[in-house]
Amino acid sequence: MTGETLAHMIKRLRKEKGWSQERLARATCDAAGLPESALGRQEIYRYETGRRTPRDWLPAIAKALGVPLADFLAALDSSSTQPASVEDFLPDGEPLARLEVRQGKRIGQSDVTDLAGRIHGLRLADDVLAGGDLVAPALRELRTAIKWYREGSHSQTIGNALLSQIGELSQIAGWIAADAGKHDEAERIYRLGLTAAHQADNPTLISNLAGSLAYMWSNNGRADEAVTLAHAGLTNESPPKARALDWDRVAWAHAQAAGKAKAAQAQEAIRALGKAREAMNQDEGDEGDPPYLYWVSQDELTVMEARVYTELHRPLRAVPILTEVLKRYDPTRTRELALYLSWLSIAYADANEPEEAAATATRVISLSTDIASDRTAERVKAVIARLRPYVDVPEVRDVVDGFAA
Repeated sequence: MTGETLAHMIKRLRKEKGWSQERLARATCDAAGLPESALGRQEIYRYETGRRTPRDWLPAIAKALGVPLADFLAALDSSSTQPASVEDFLPDGEPLARLEVRQGKRIGQSDVTDLAGRIHGLRLADDVLAGGDLVAPALRELRTAIKWYREGSHSQTIGNALLSQIGELSQIAGWIAADAGKHDEAERIYRLGLTAAHQADNPTLISNLAGSLAYMWSNNGRADEAVTLAHAGLTNESPPKARALDWDRVAWAHAQAAGKAKAAQAQEAIRALGKAREAMNQDEGDEGDPPYLYWVSQDELTVMEARVYTELHRPLRAVPILTEVLKRYDPTRTRELALYLSWLSIAYADANEPEEAAATATRVISLSTDIASDRTAERVKAVIARLRPYVDVPEVRDVVDGFAA
C-alpha cells in the first residue's frame, strides 16, 4: 500500500470489487450507520479526489473499502498534492514514458492530422462555450493522445509530432479547466504539456504553455511567480504573433503584481505592452504560424492593453480603447465579451462615471447568467465590489441590490 494515493486506492478497490460509485456510497453509509442521504455522490467525489472528509467518517469509509484504517489514513494524507481527476487518464509514474512492449494501434501521419483537427475544434468551441461545458471532452482527447504516444507503434518522427500535439492539447485543456475553476488540475495539465513540448523541442509551444500557466497564476494570487514564469517563457525563436502574446502575458503578470511595488511593476507592464505591439507590427500574416495563434489579432492586443491600463487604474487610457474595440467585437463570443465589458465597467468606475459603470455592469451580468465559466463569475464579483462605493447612486444601487437578490 506504500506510496498509493487515495484516488488510486479507491479506483483500484472499486475495480477489484466491481462496485459502482453509488454502491460504494451505500456501503459506506451502511458501515457508518448513516442514512444514504448523508453520504451521496458529492461526498464520495470529495474523498475520491483527495479532498478531506469529516474525520469521524474515516473509519467507516475504510471499513466500507475493506482496507486497514492506517493505510487509508496514510493514503488520505498523501492525496492533497495529487490530481483531482487527471489521474483518471494519466498512468502511474512518468506519464509520457513509452512502454517497452507496445501493443496499441499503429499511429501514422493521418492519425496526427486528425488529432490536430480535433484539437483545433476544441479551440473553436472554446470561443463560444465555457470551460464547464468543455472540460470532459478535452480530458478525453488528452487521454487518447497520451495513450497513442505511450502504447502505440510509431516512428520517431510521428512520436515527436504526437508530443507536440499533446503539448497543444494540454494548453487548450488547461485553459478550459482553468475557466471551469479547476485551477489545480489546470496546472497539472499545463505542466504535462510543458514536458511534452520540451521533449518535442518546440520552443514556441513551450512559451505558449508557460505564458498560459503564468496567466492563470496572475489571476489567482500568484503574480510574483507569474512574472518569473512569463519572463522565462520569452523566446526570440517564435513568430511575431507568438512573441506578442508572450509579452502580453508578461504585461498582465506585472499589472497583477503592481500592488506590491506599484511604480516599478506598472513601468514594467507598460514596457511589456510596447514590446508586444512591436512584435505584432512585425507580423506579415505568416501562414506558417502554429494554429493556436489564430485568435491573436490587433484588436485582441488592444483589448489586452486596455485591461492592463484598467488594472493599473489608468481609466483615461483604458475607456477609449475598450469602447472602440467592443463596438466591433464578435457578439457570439459571449464569454469574452462579458469579460472585456467587466474591465470597461471598472474603468468607468475608476473614472468616476458610476452611471456608465452601472449600465455596463448590467450587460456583464446579463451575458454571464448562463455561462459555466469561473472567470466570468469572478469578474462579476469584482465589478460589484468596485461599484459598492457608489451605492448611493440610484443606477448603481439597482445593480448591486439586483445582484444580491
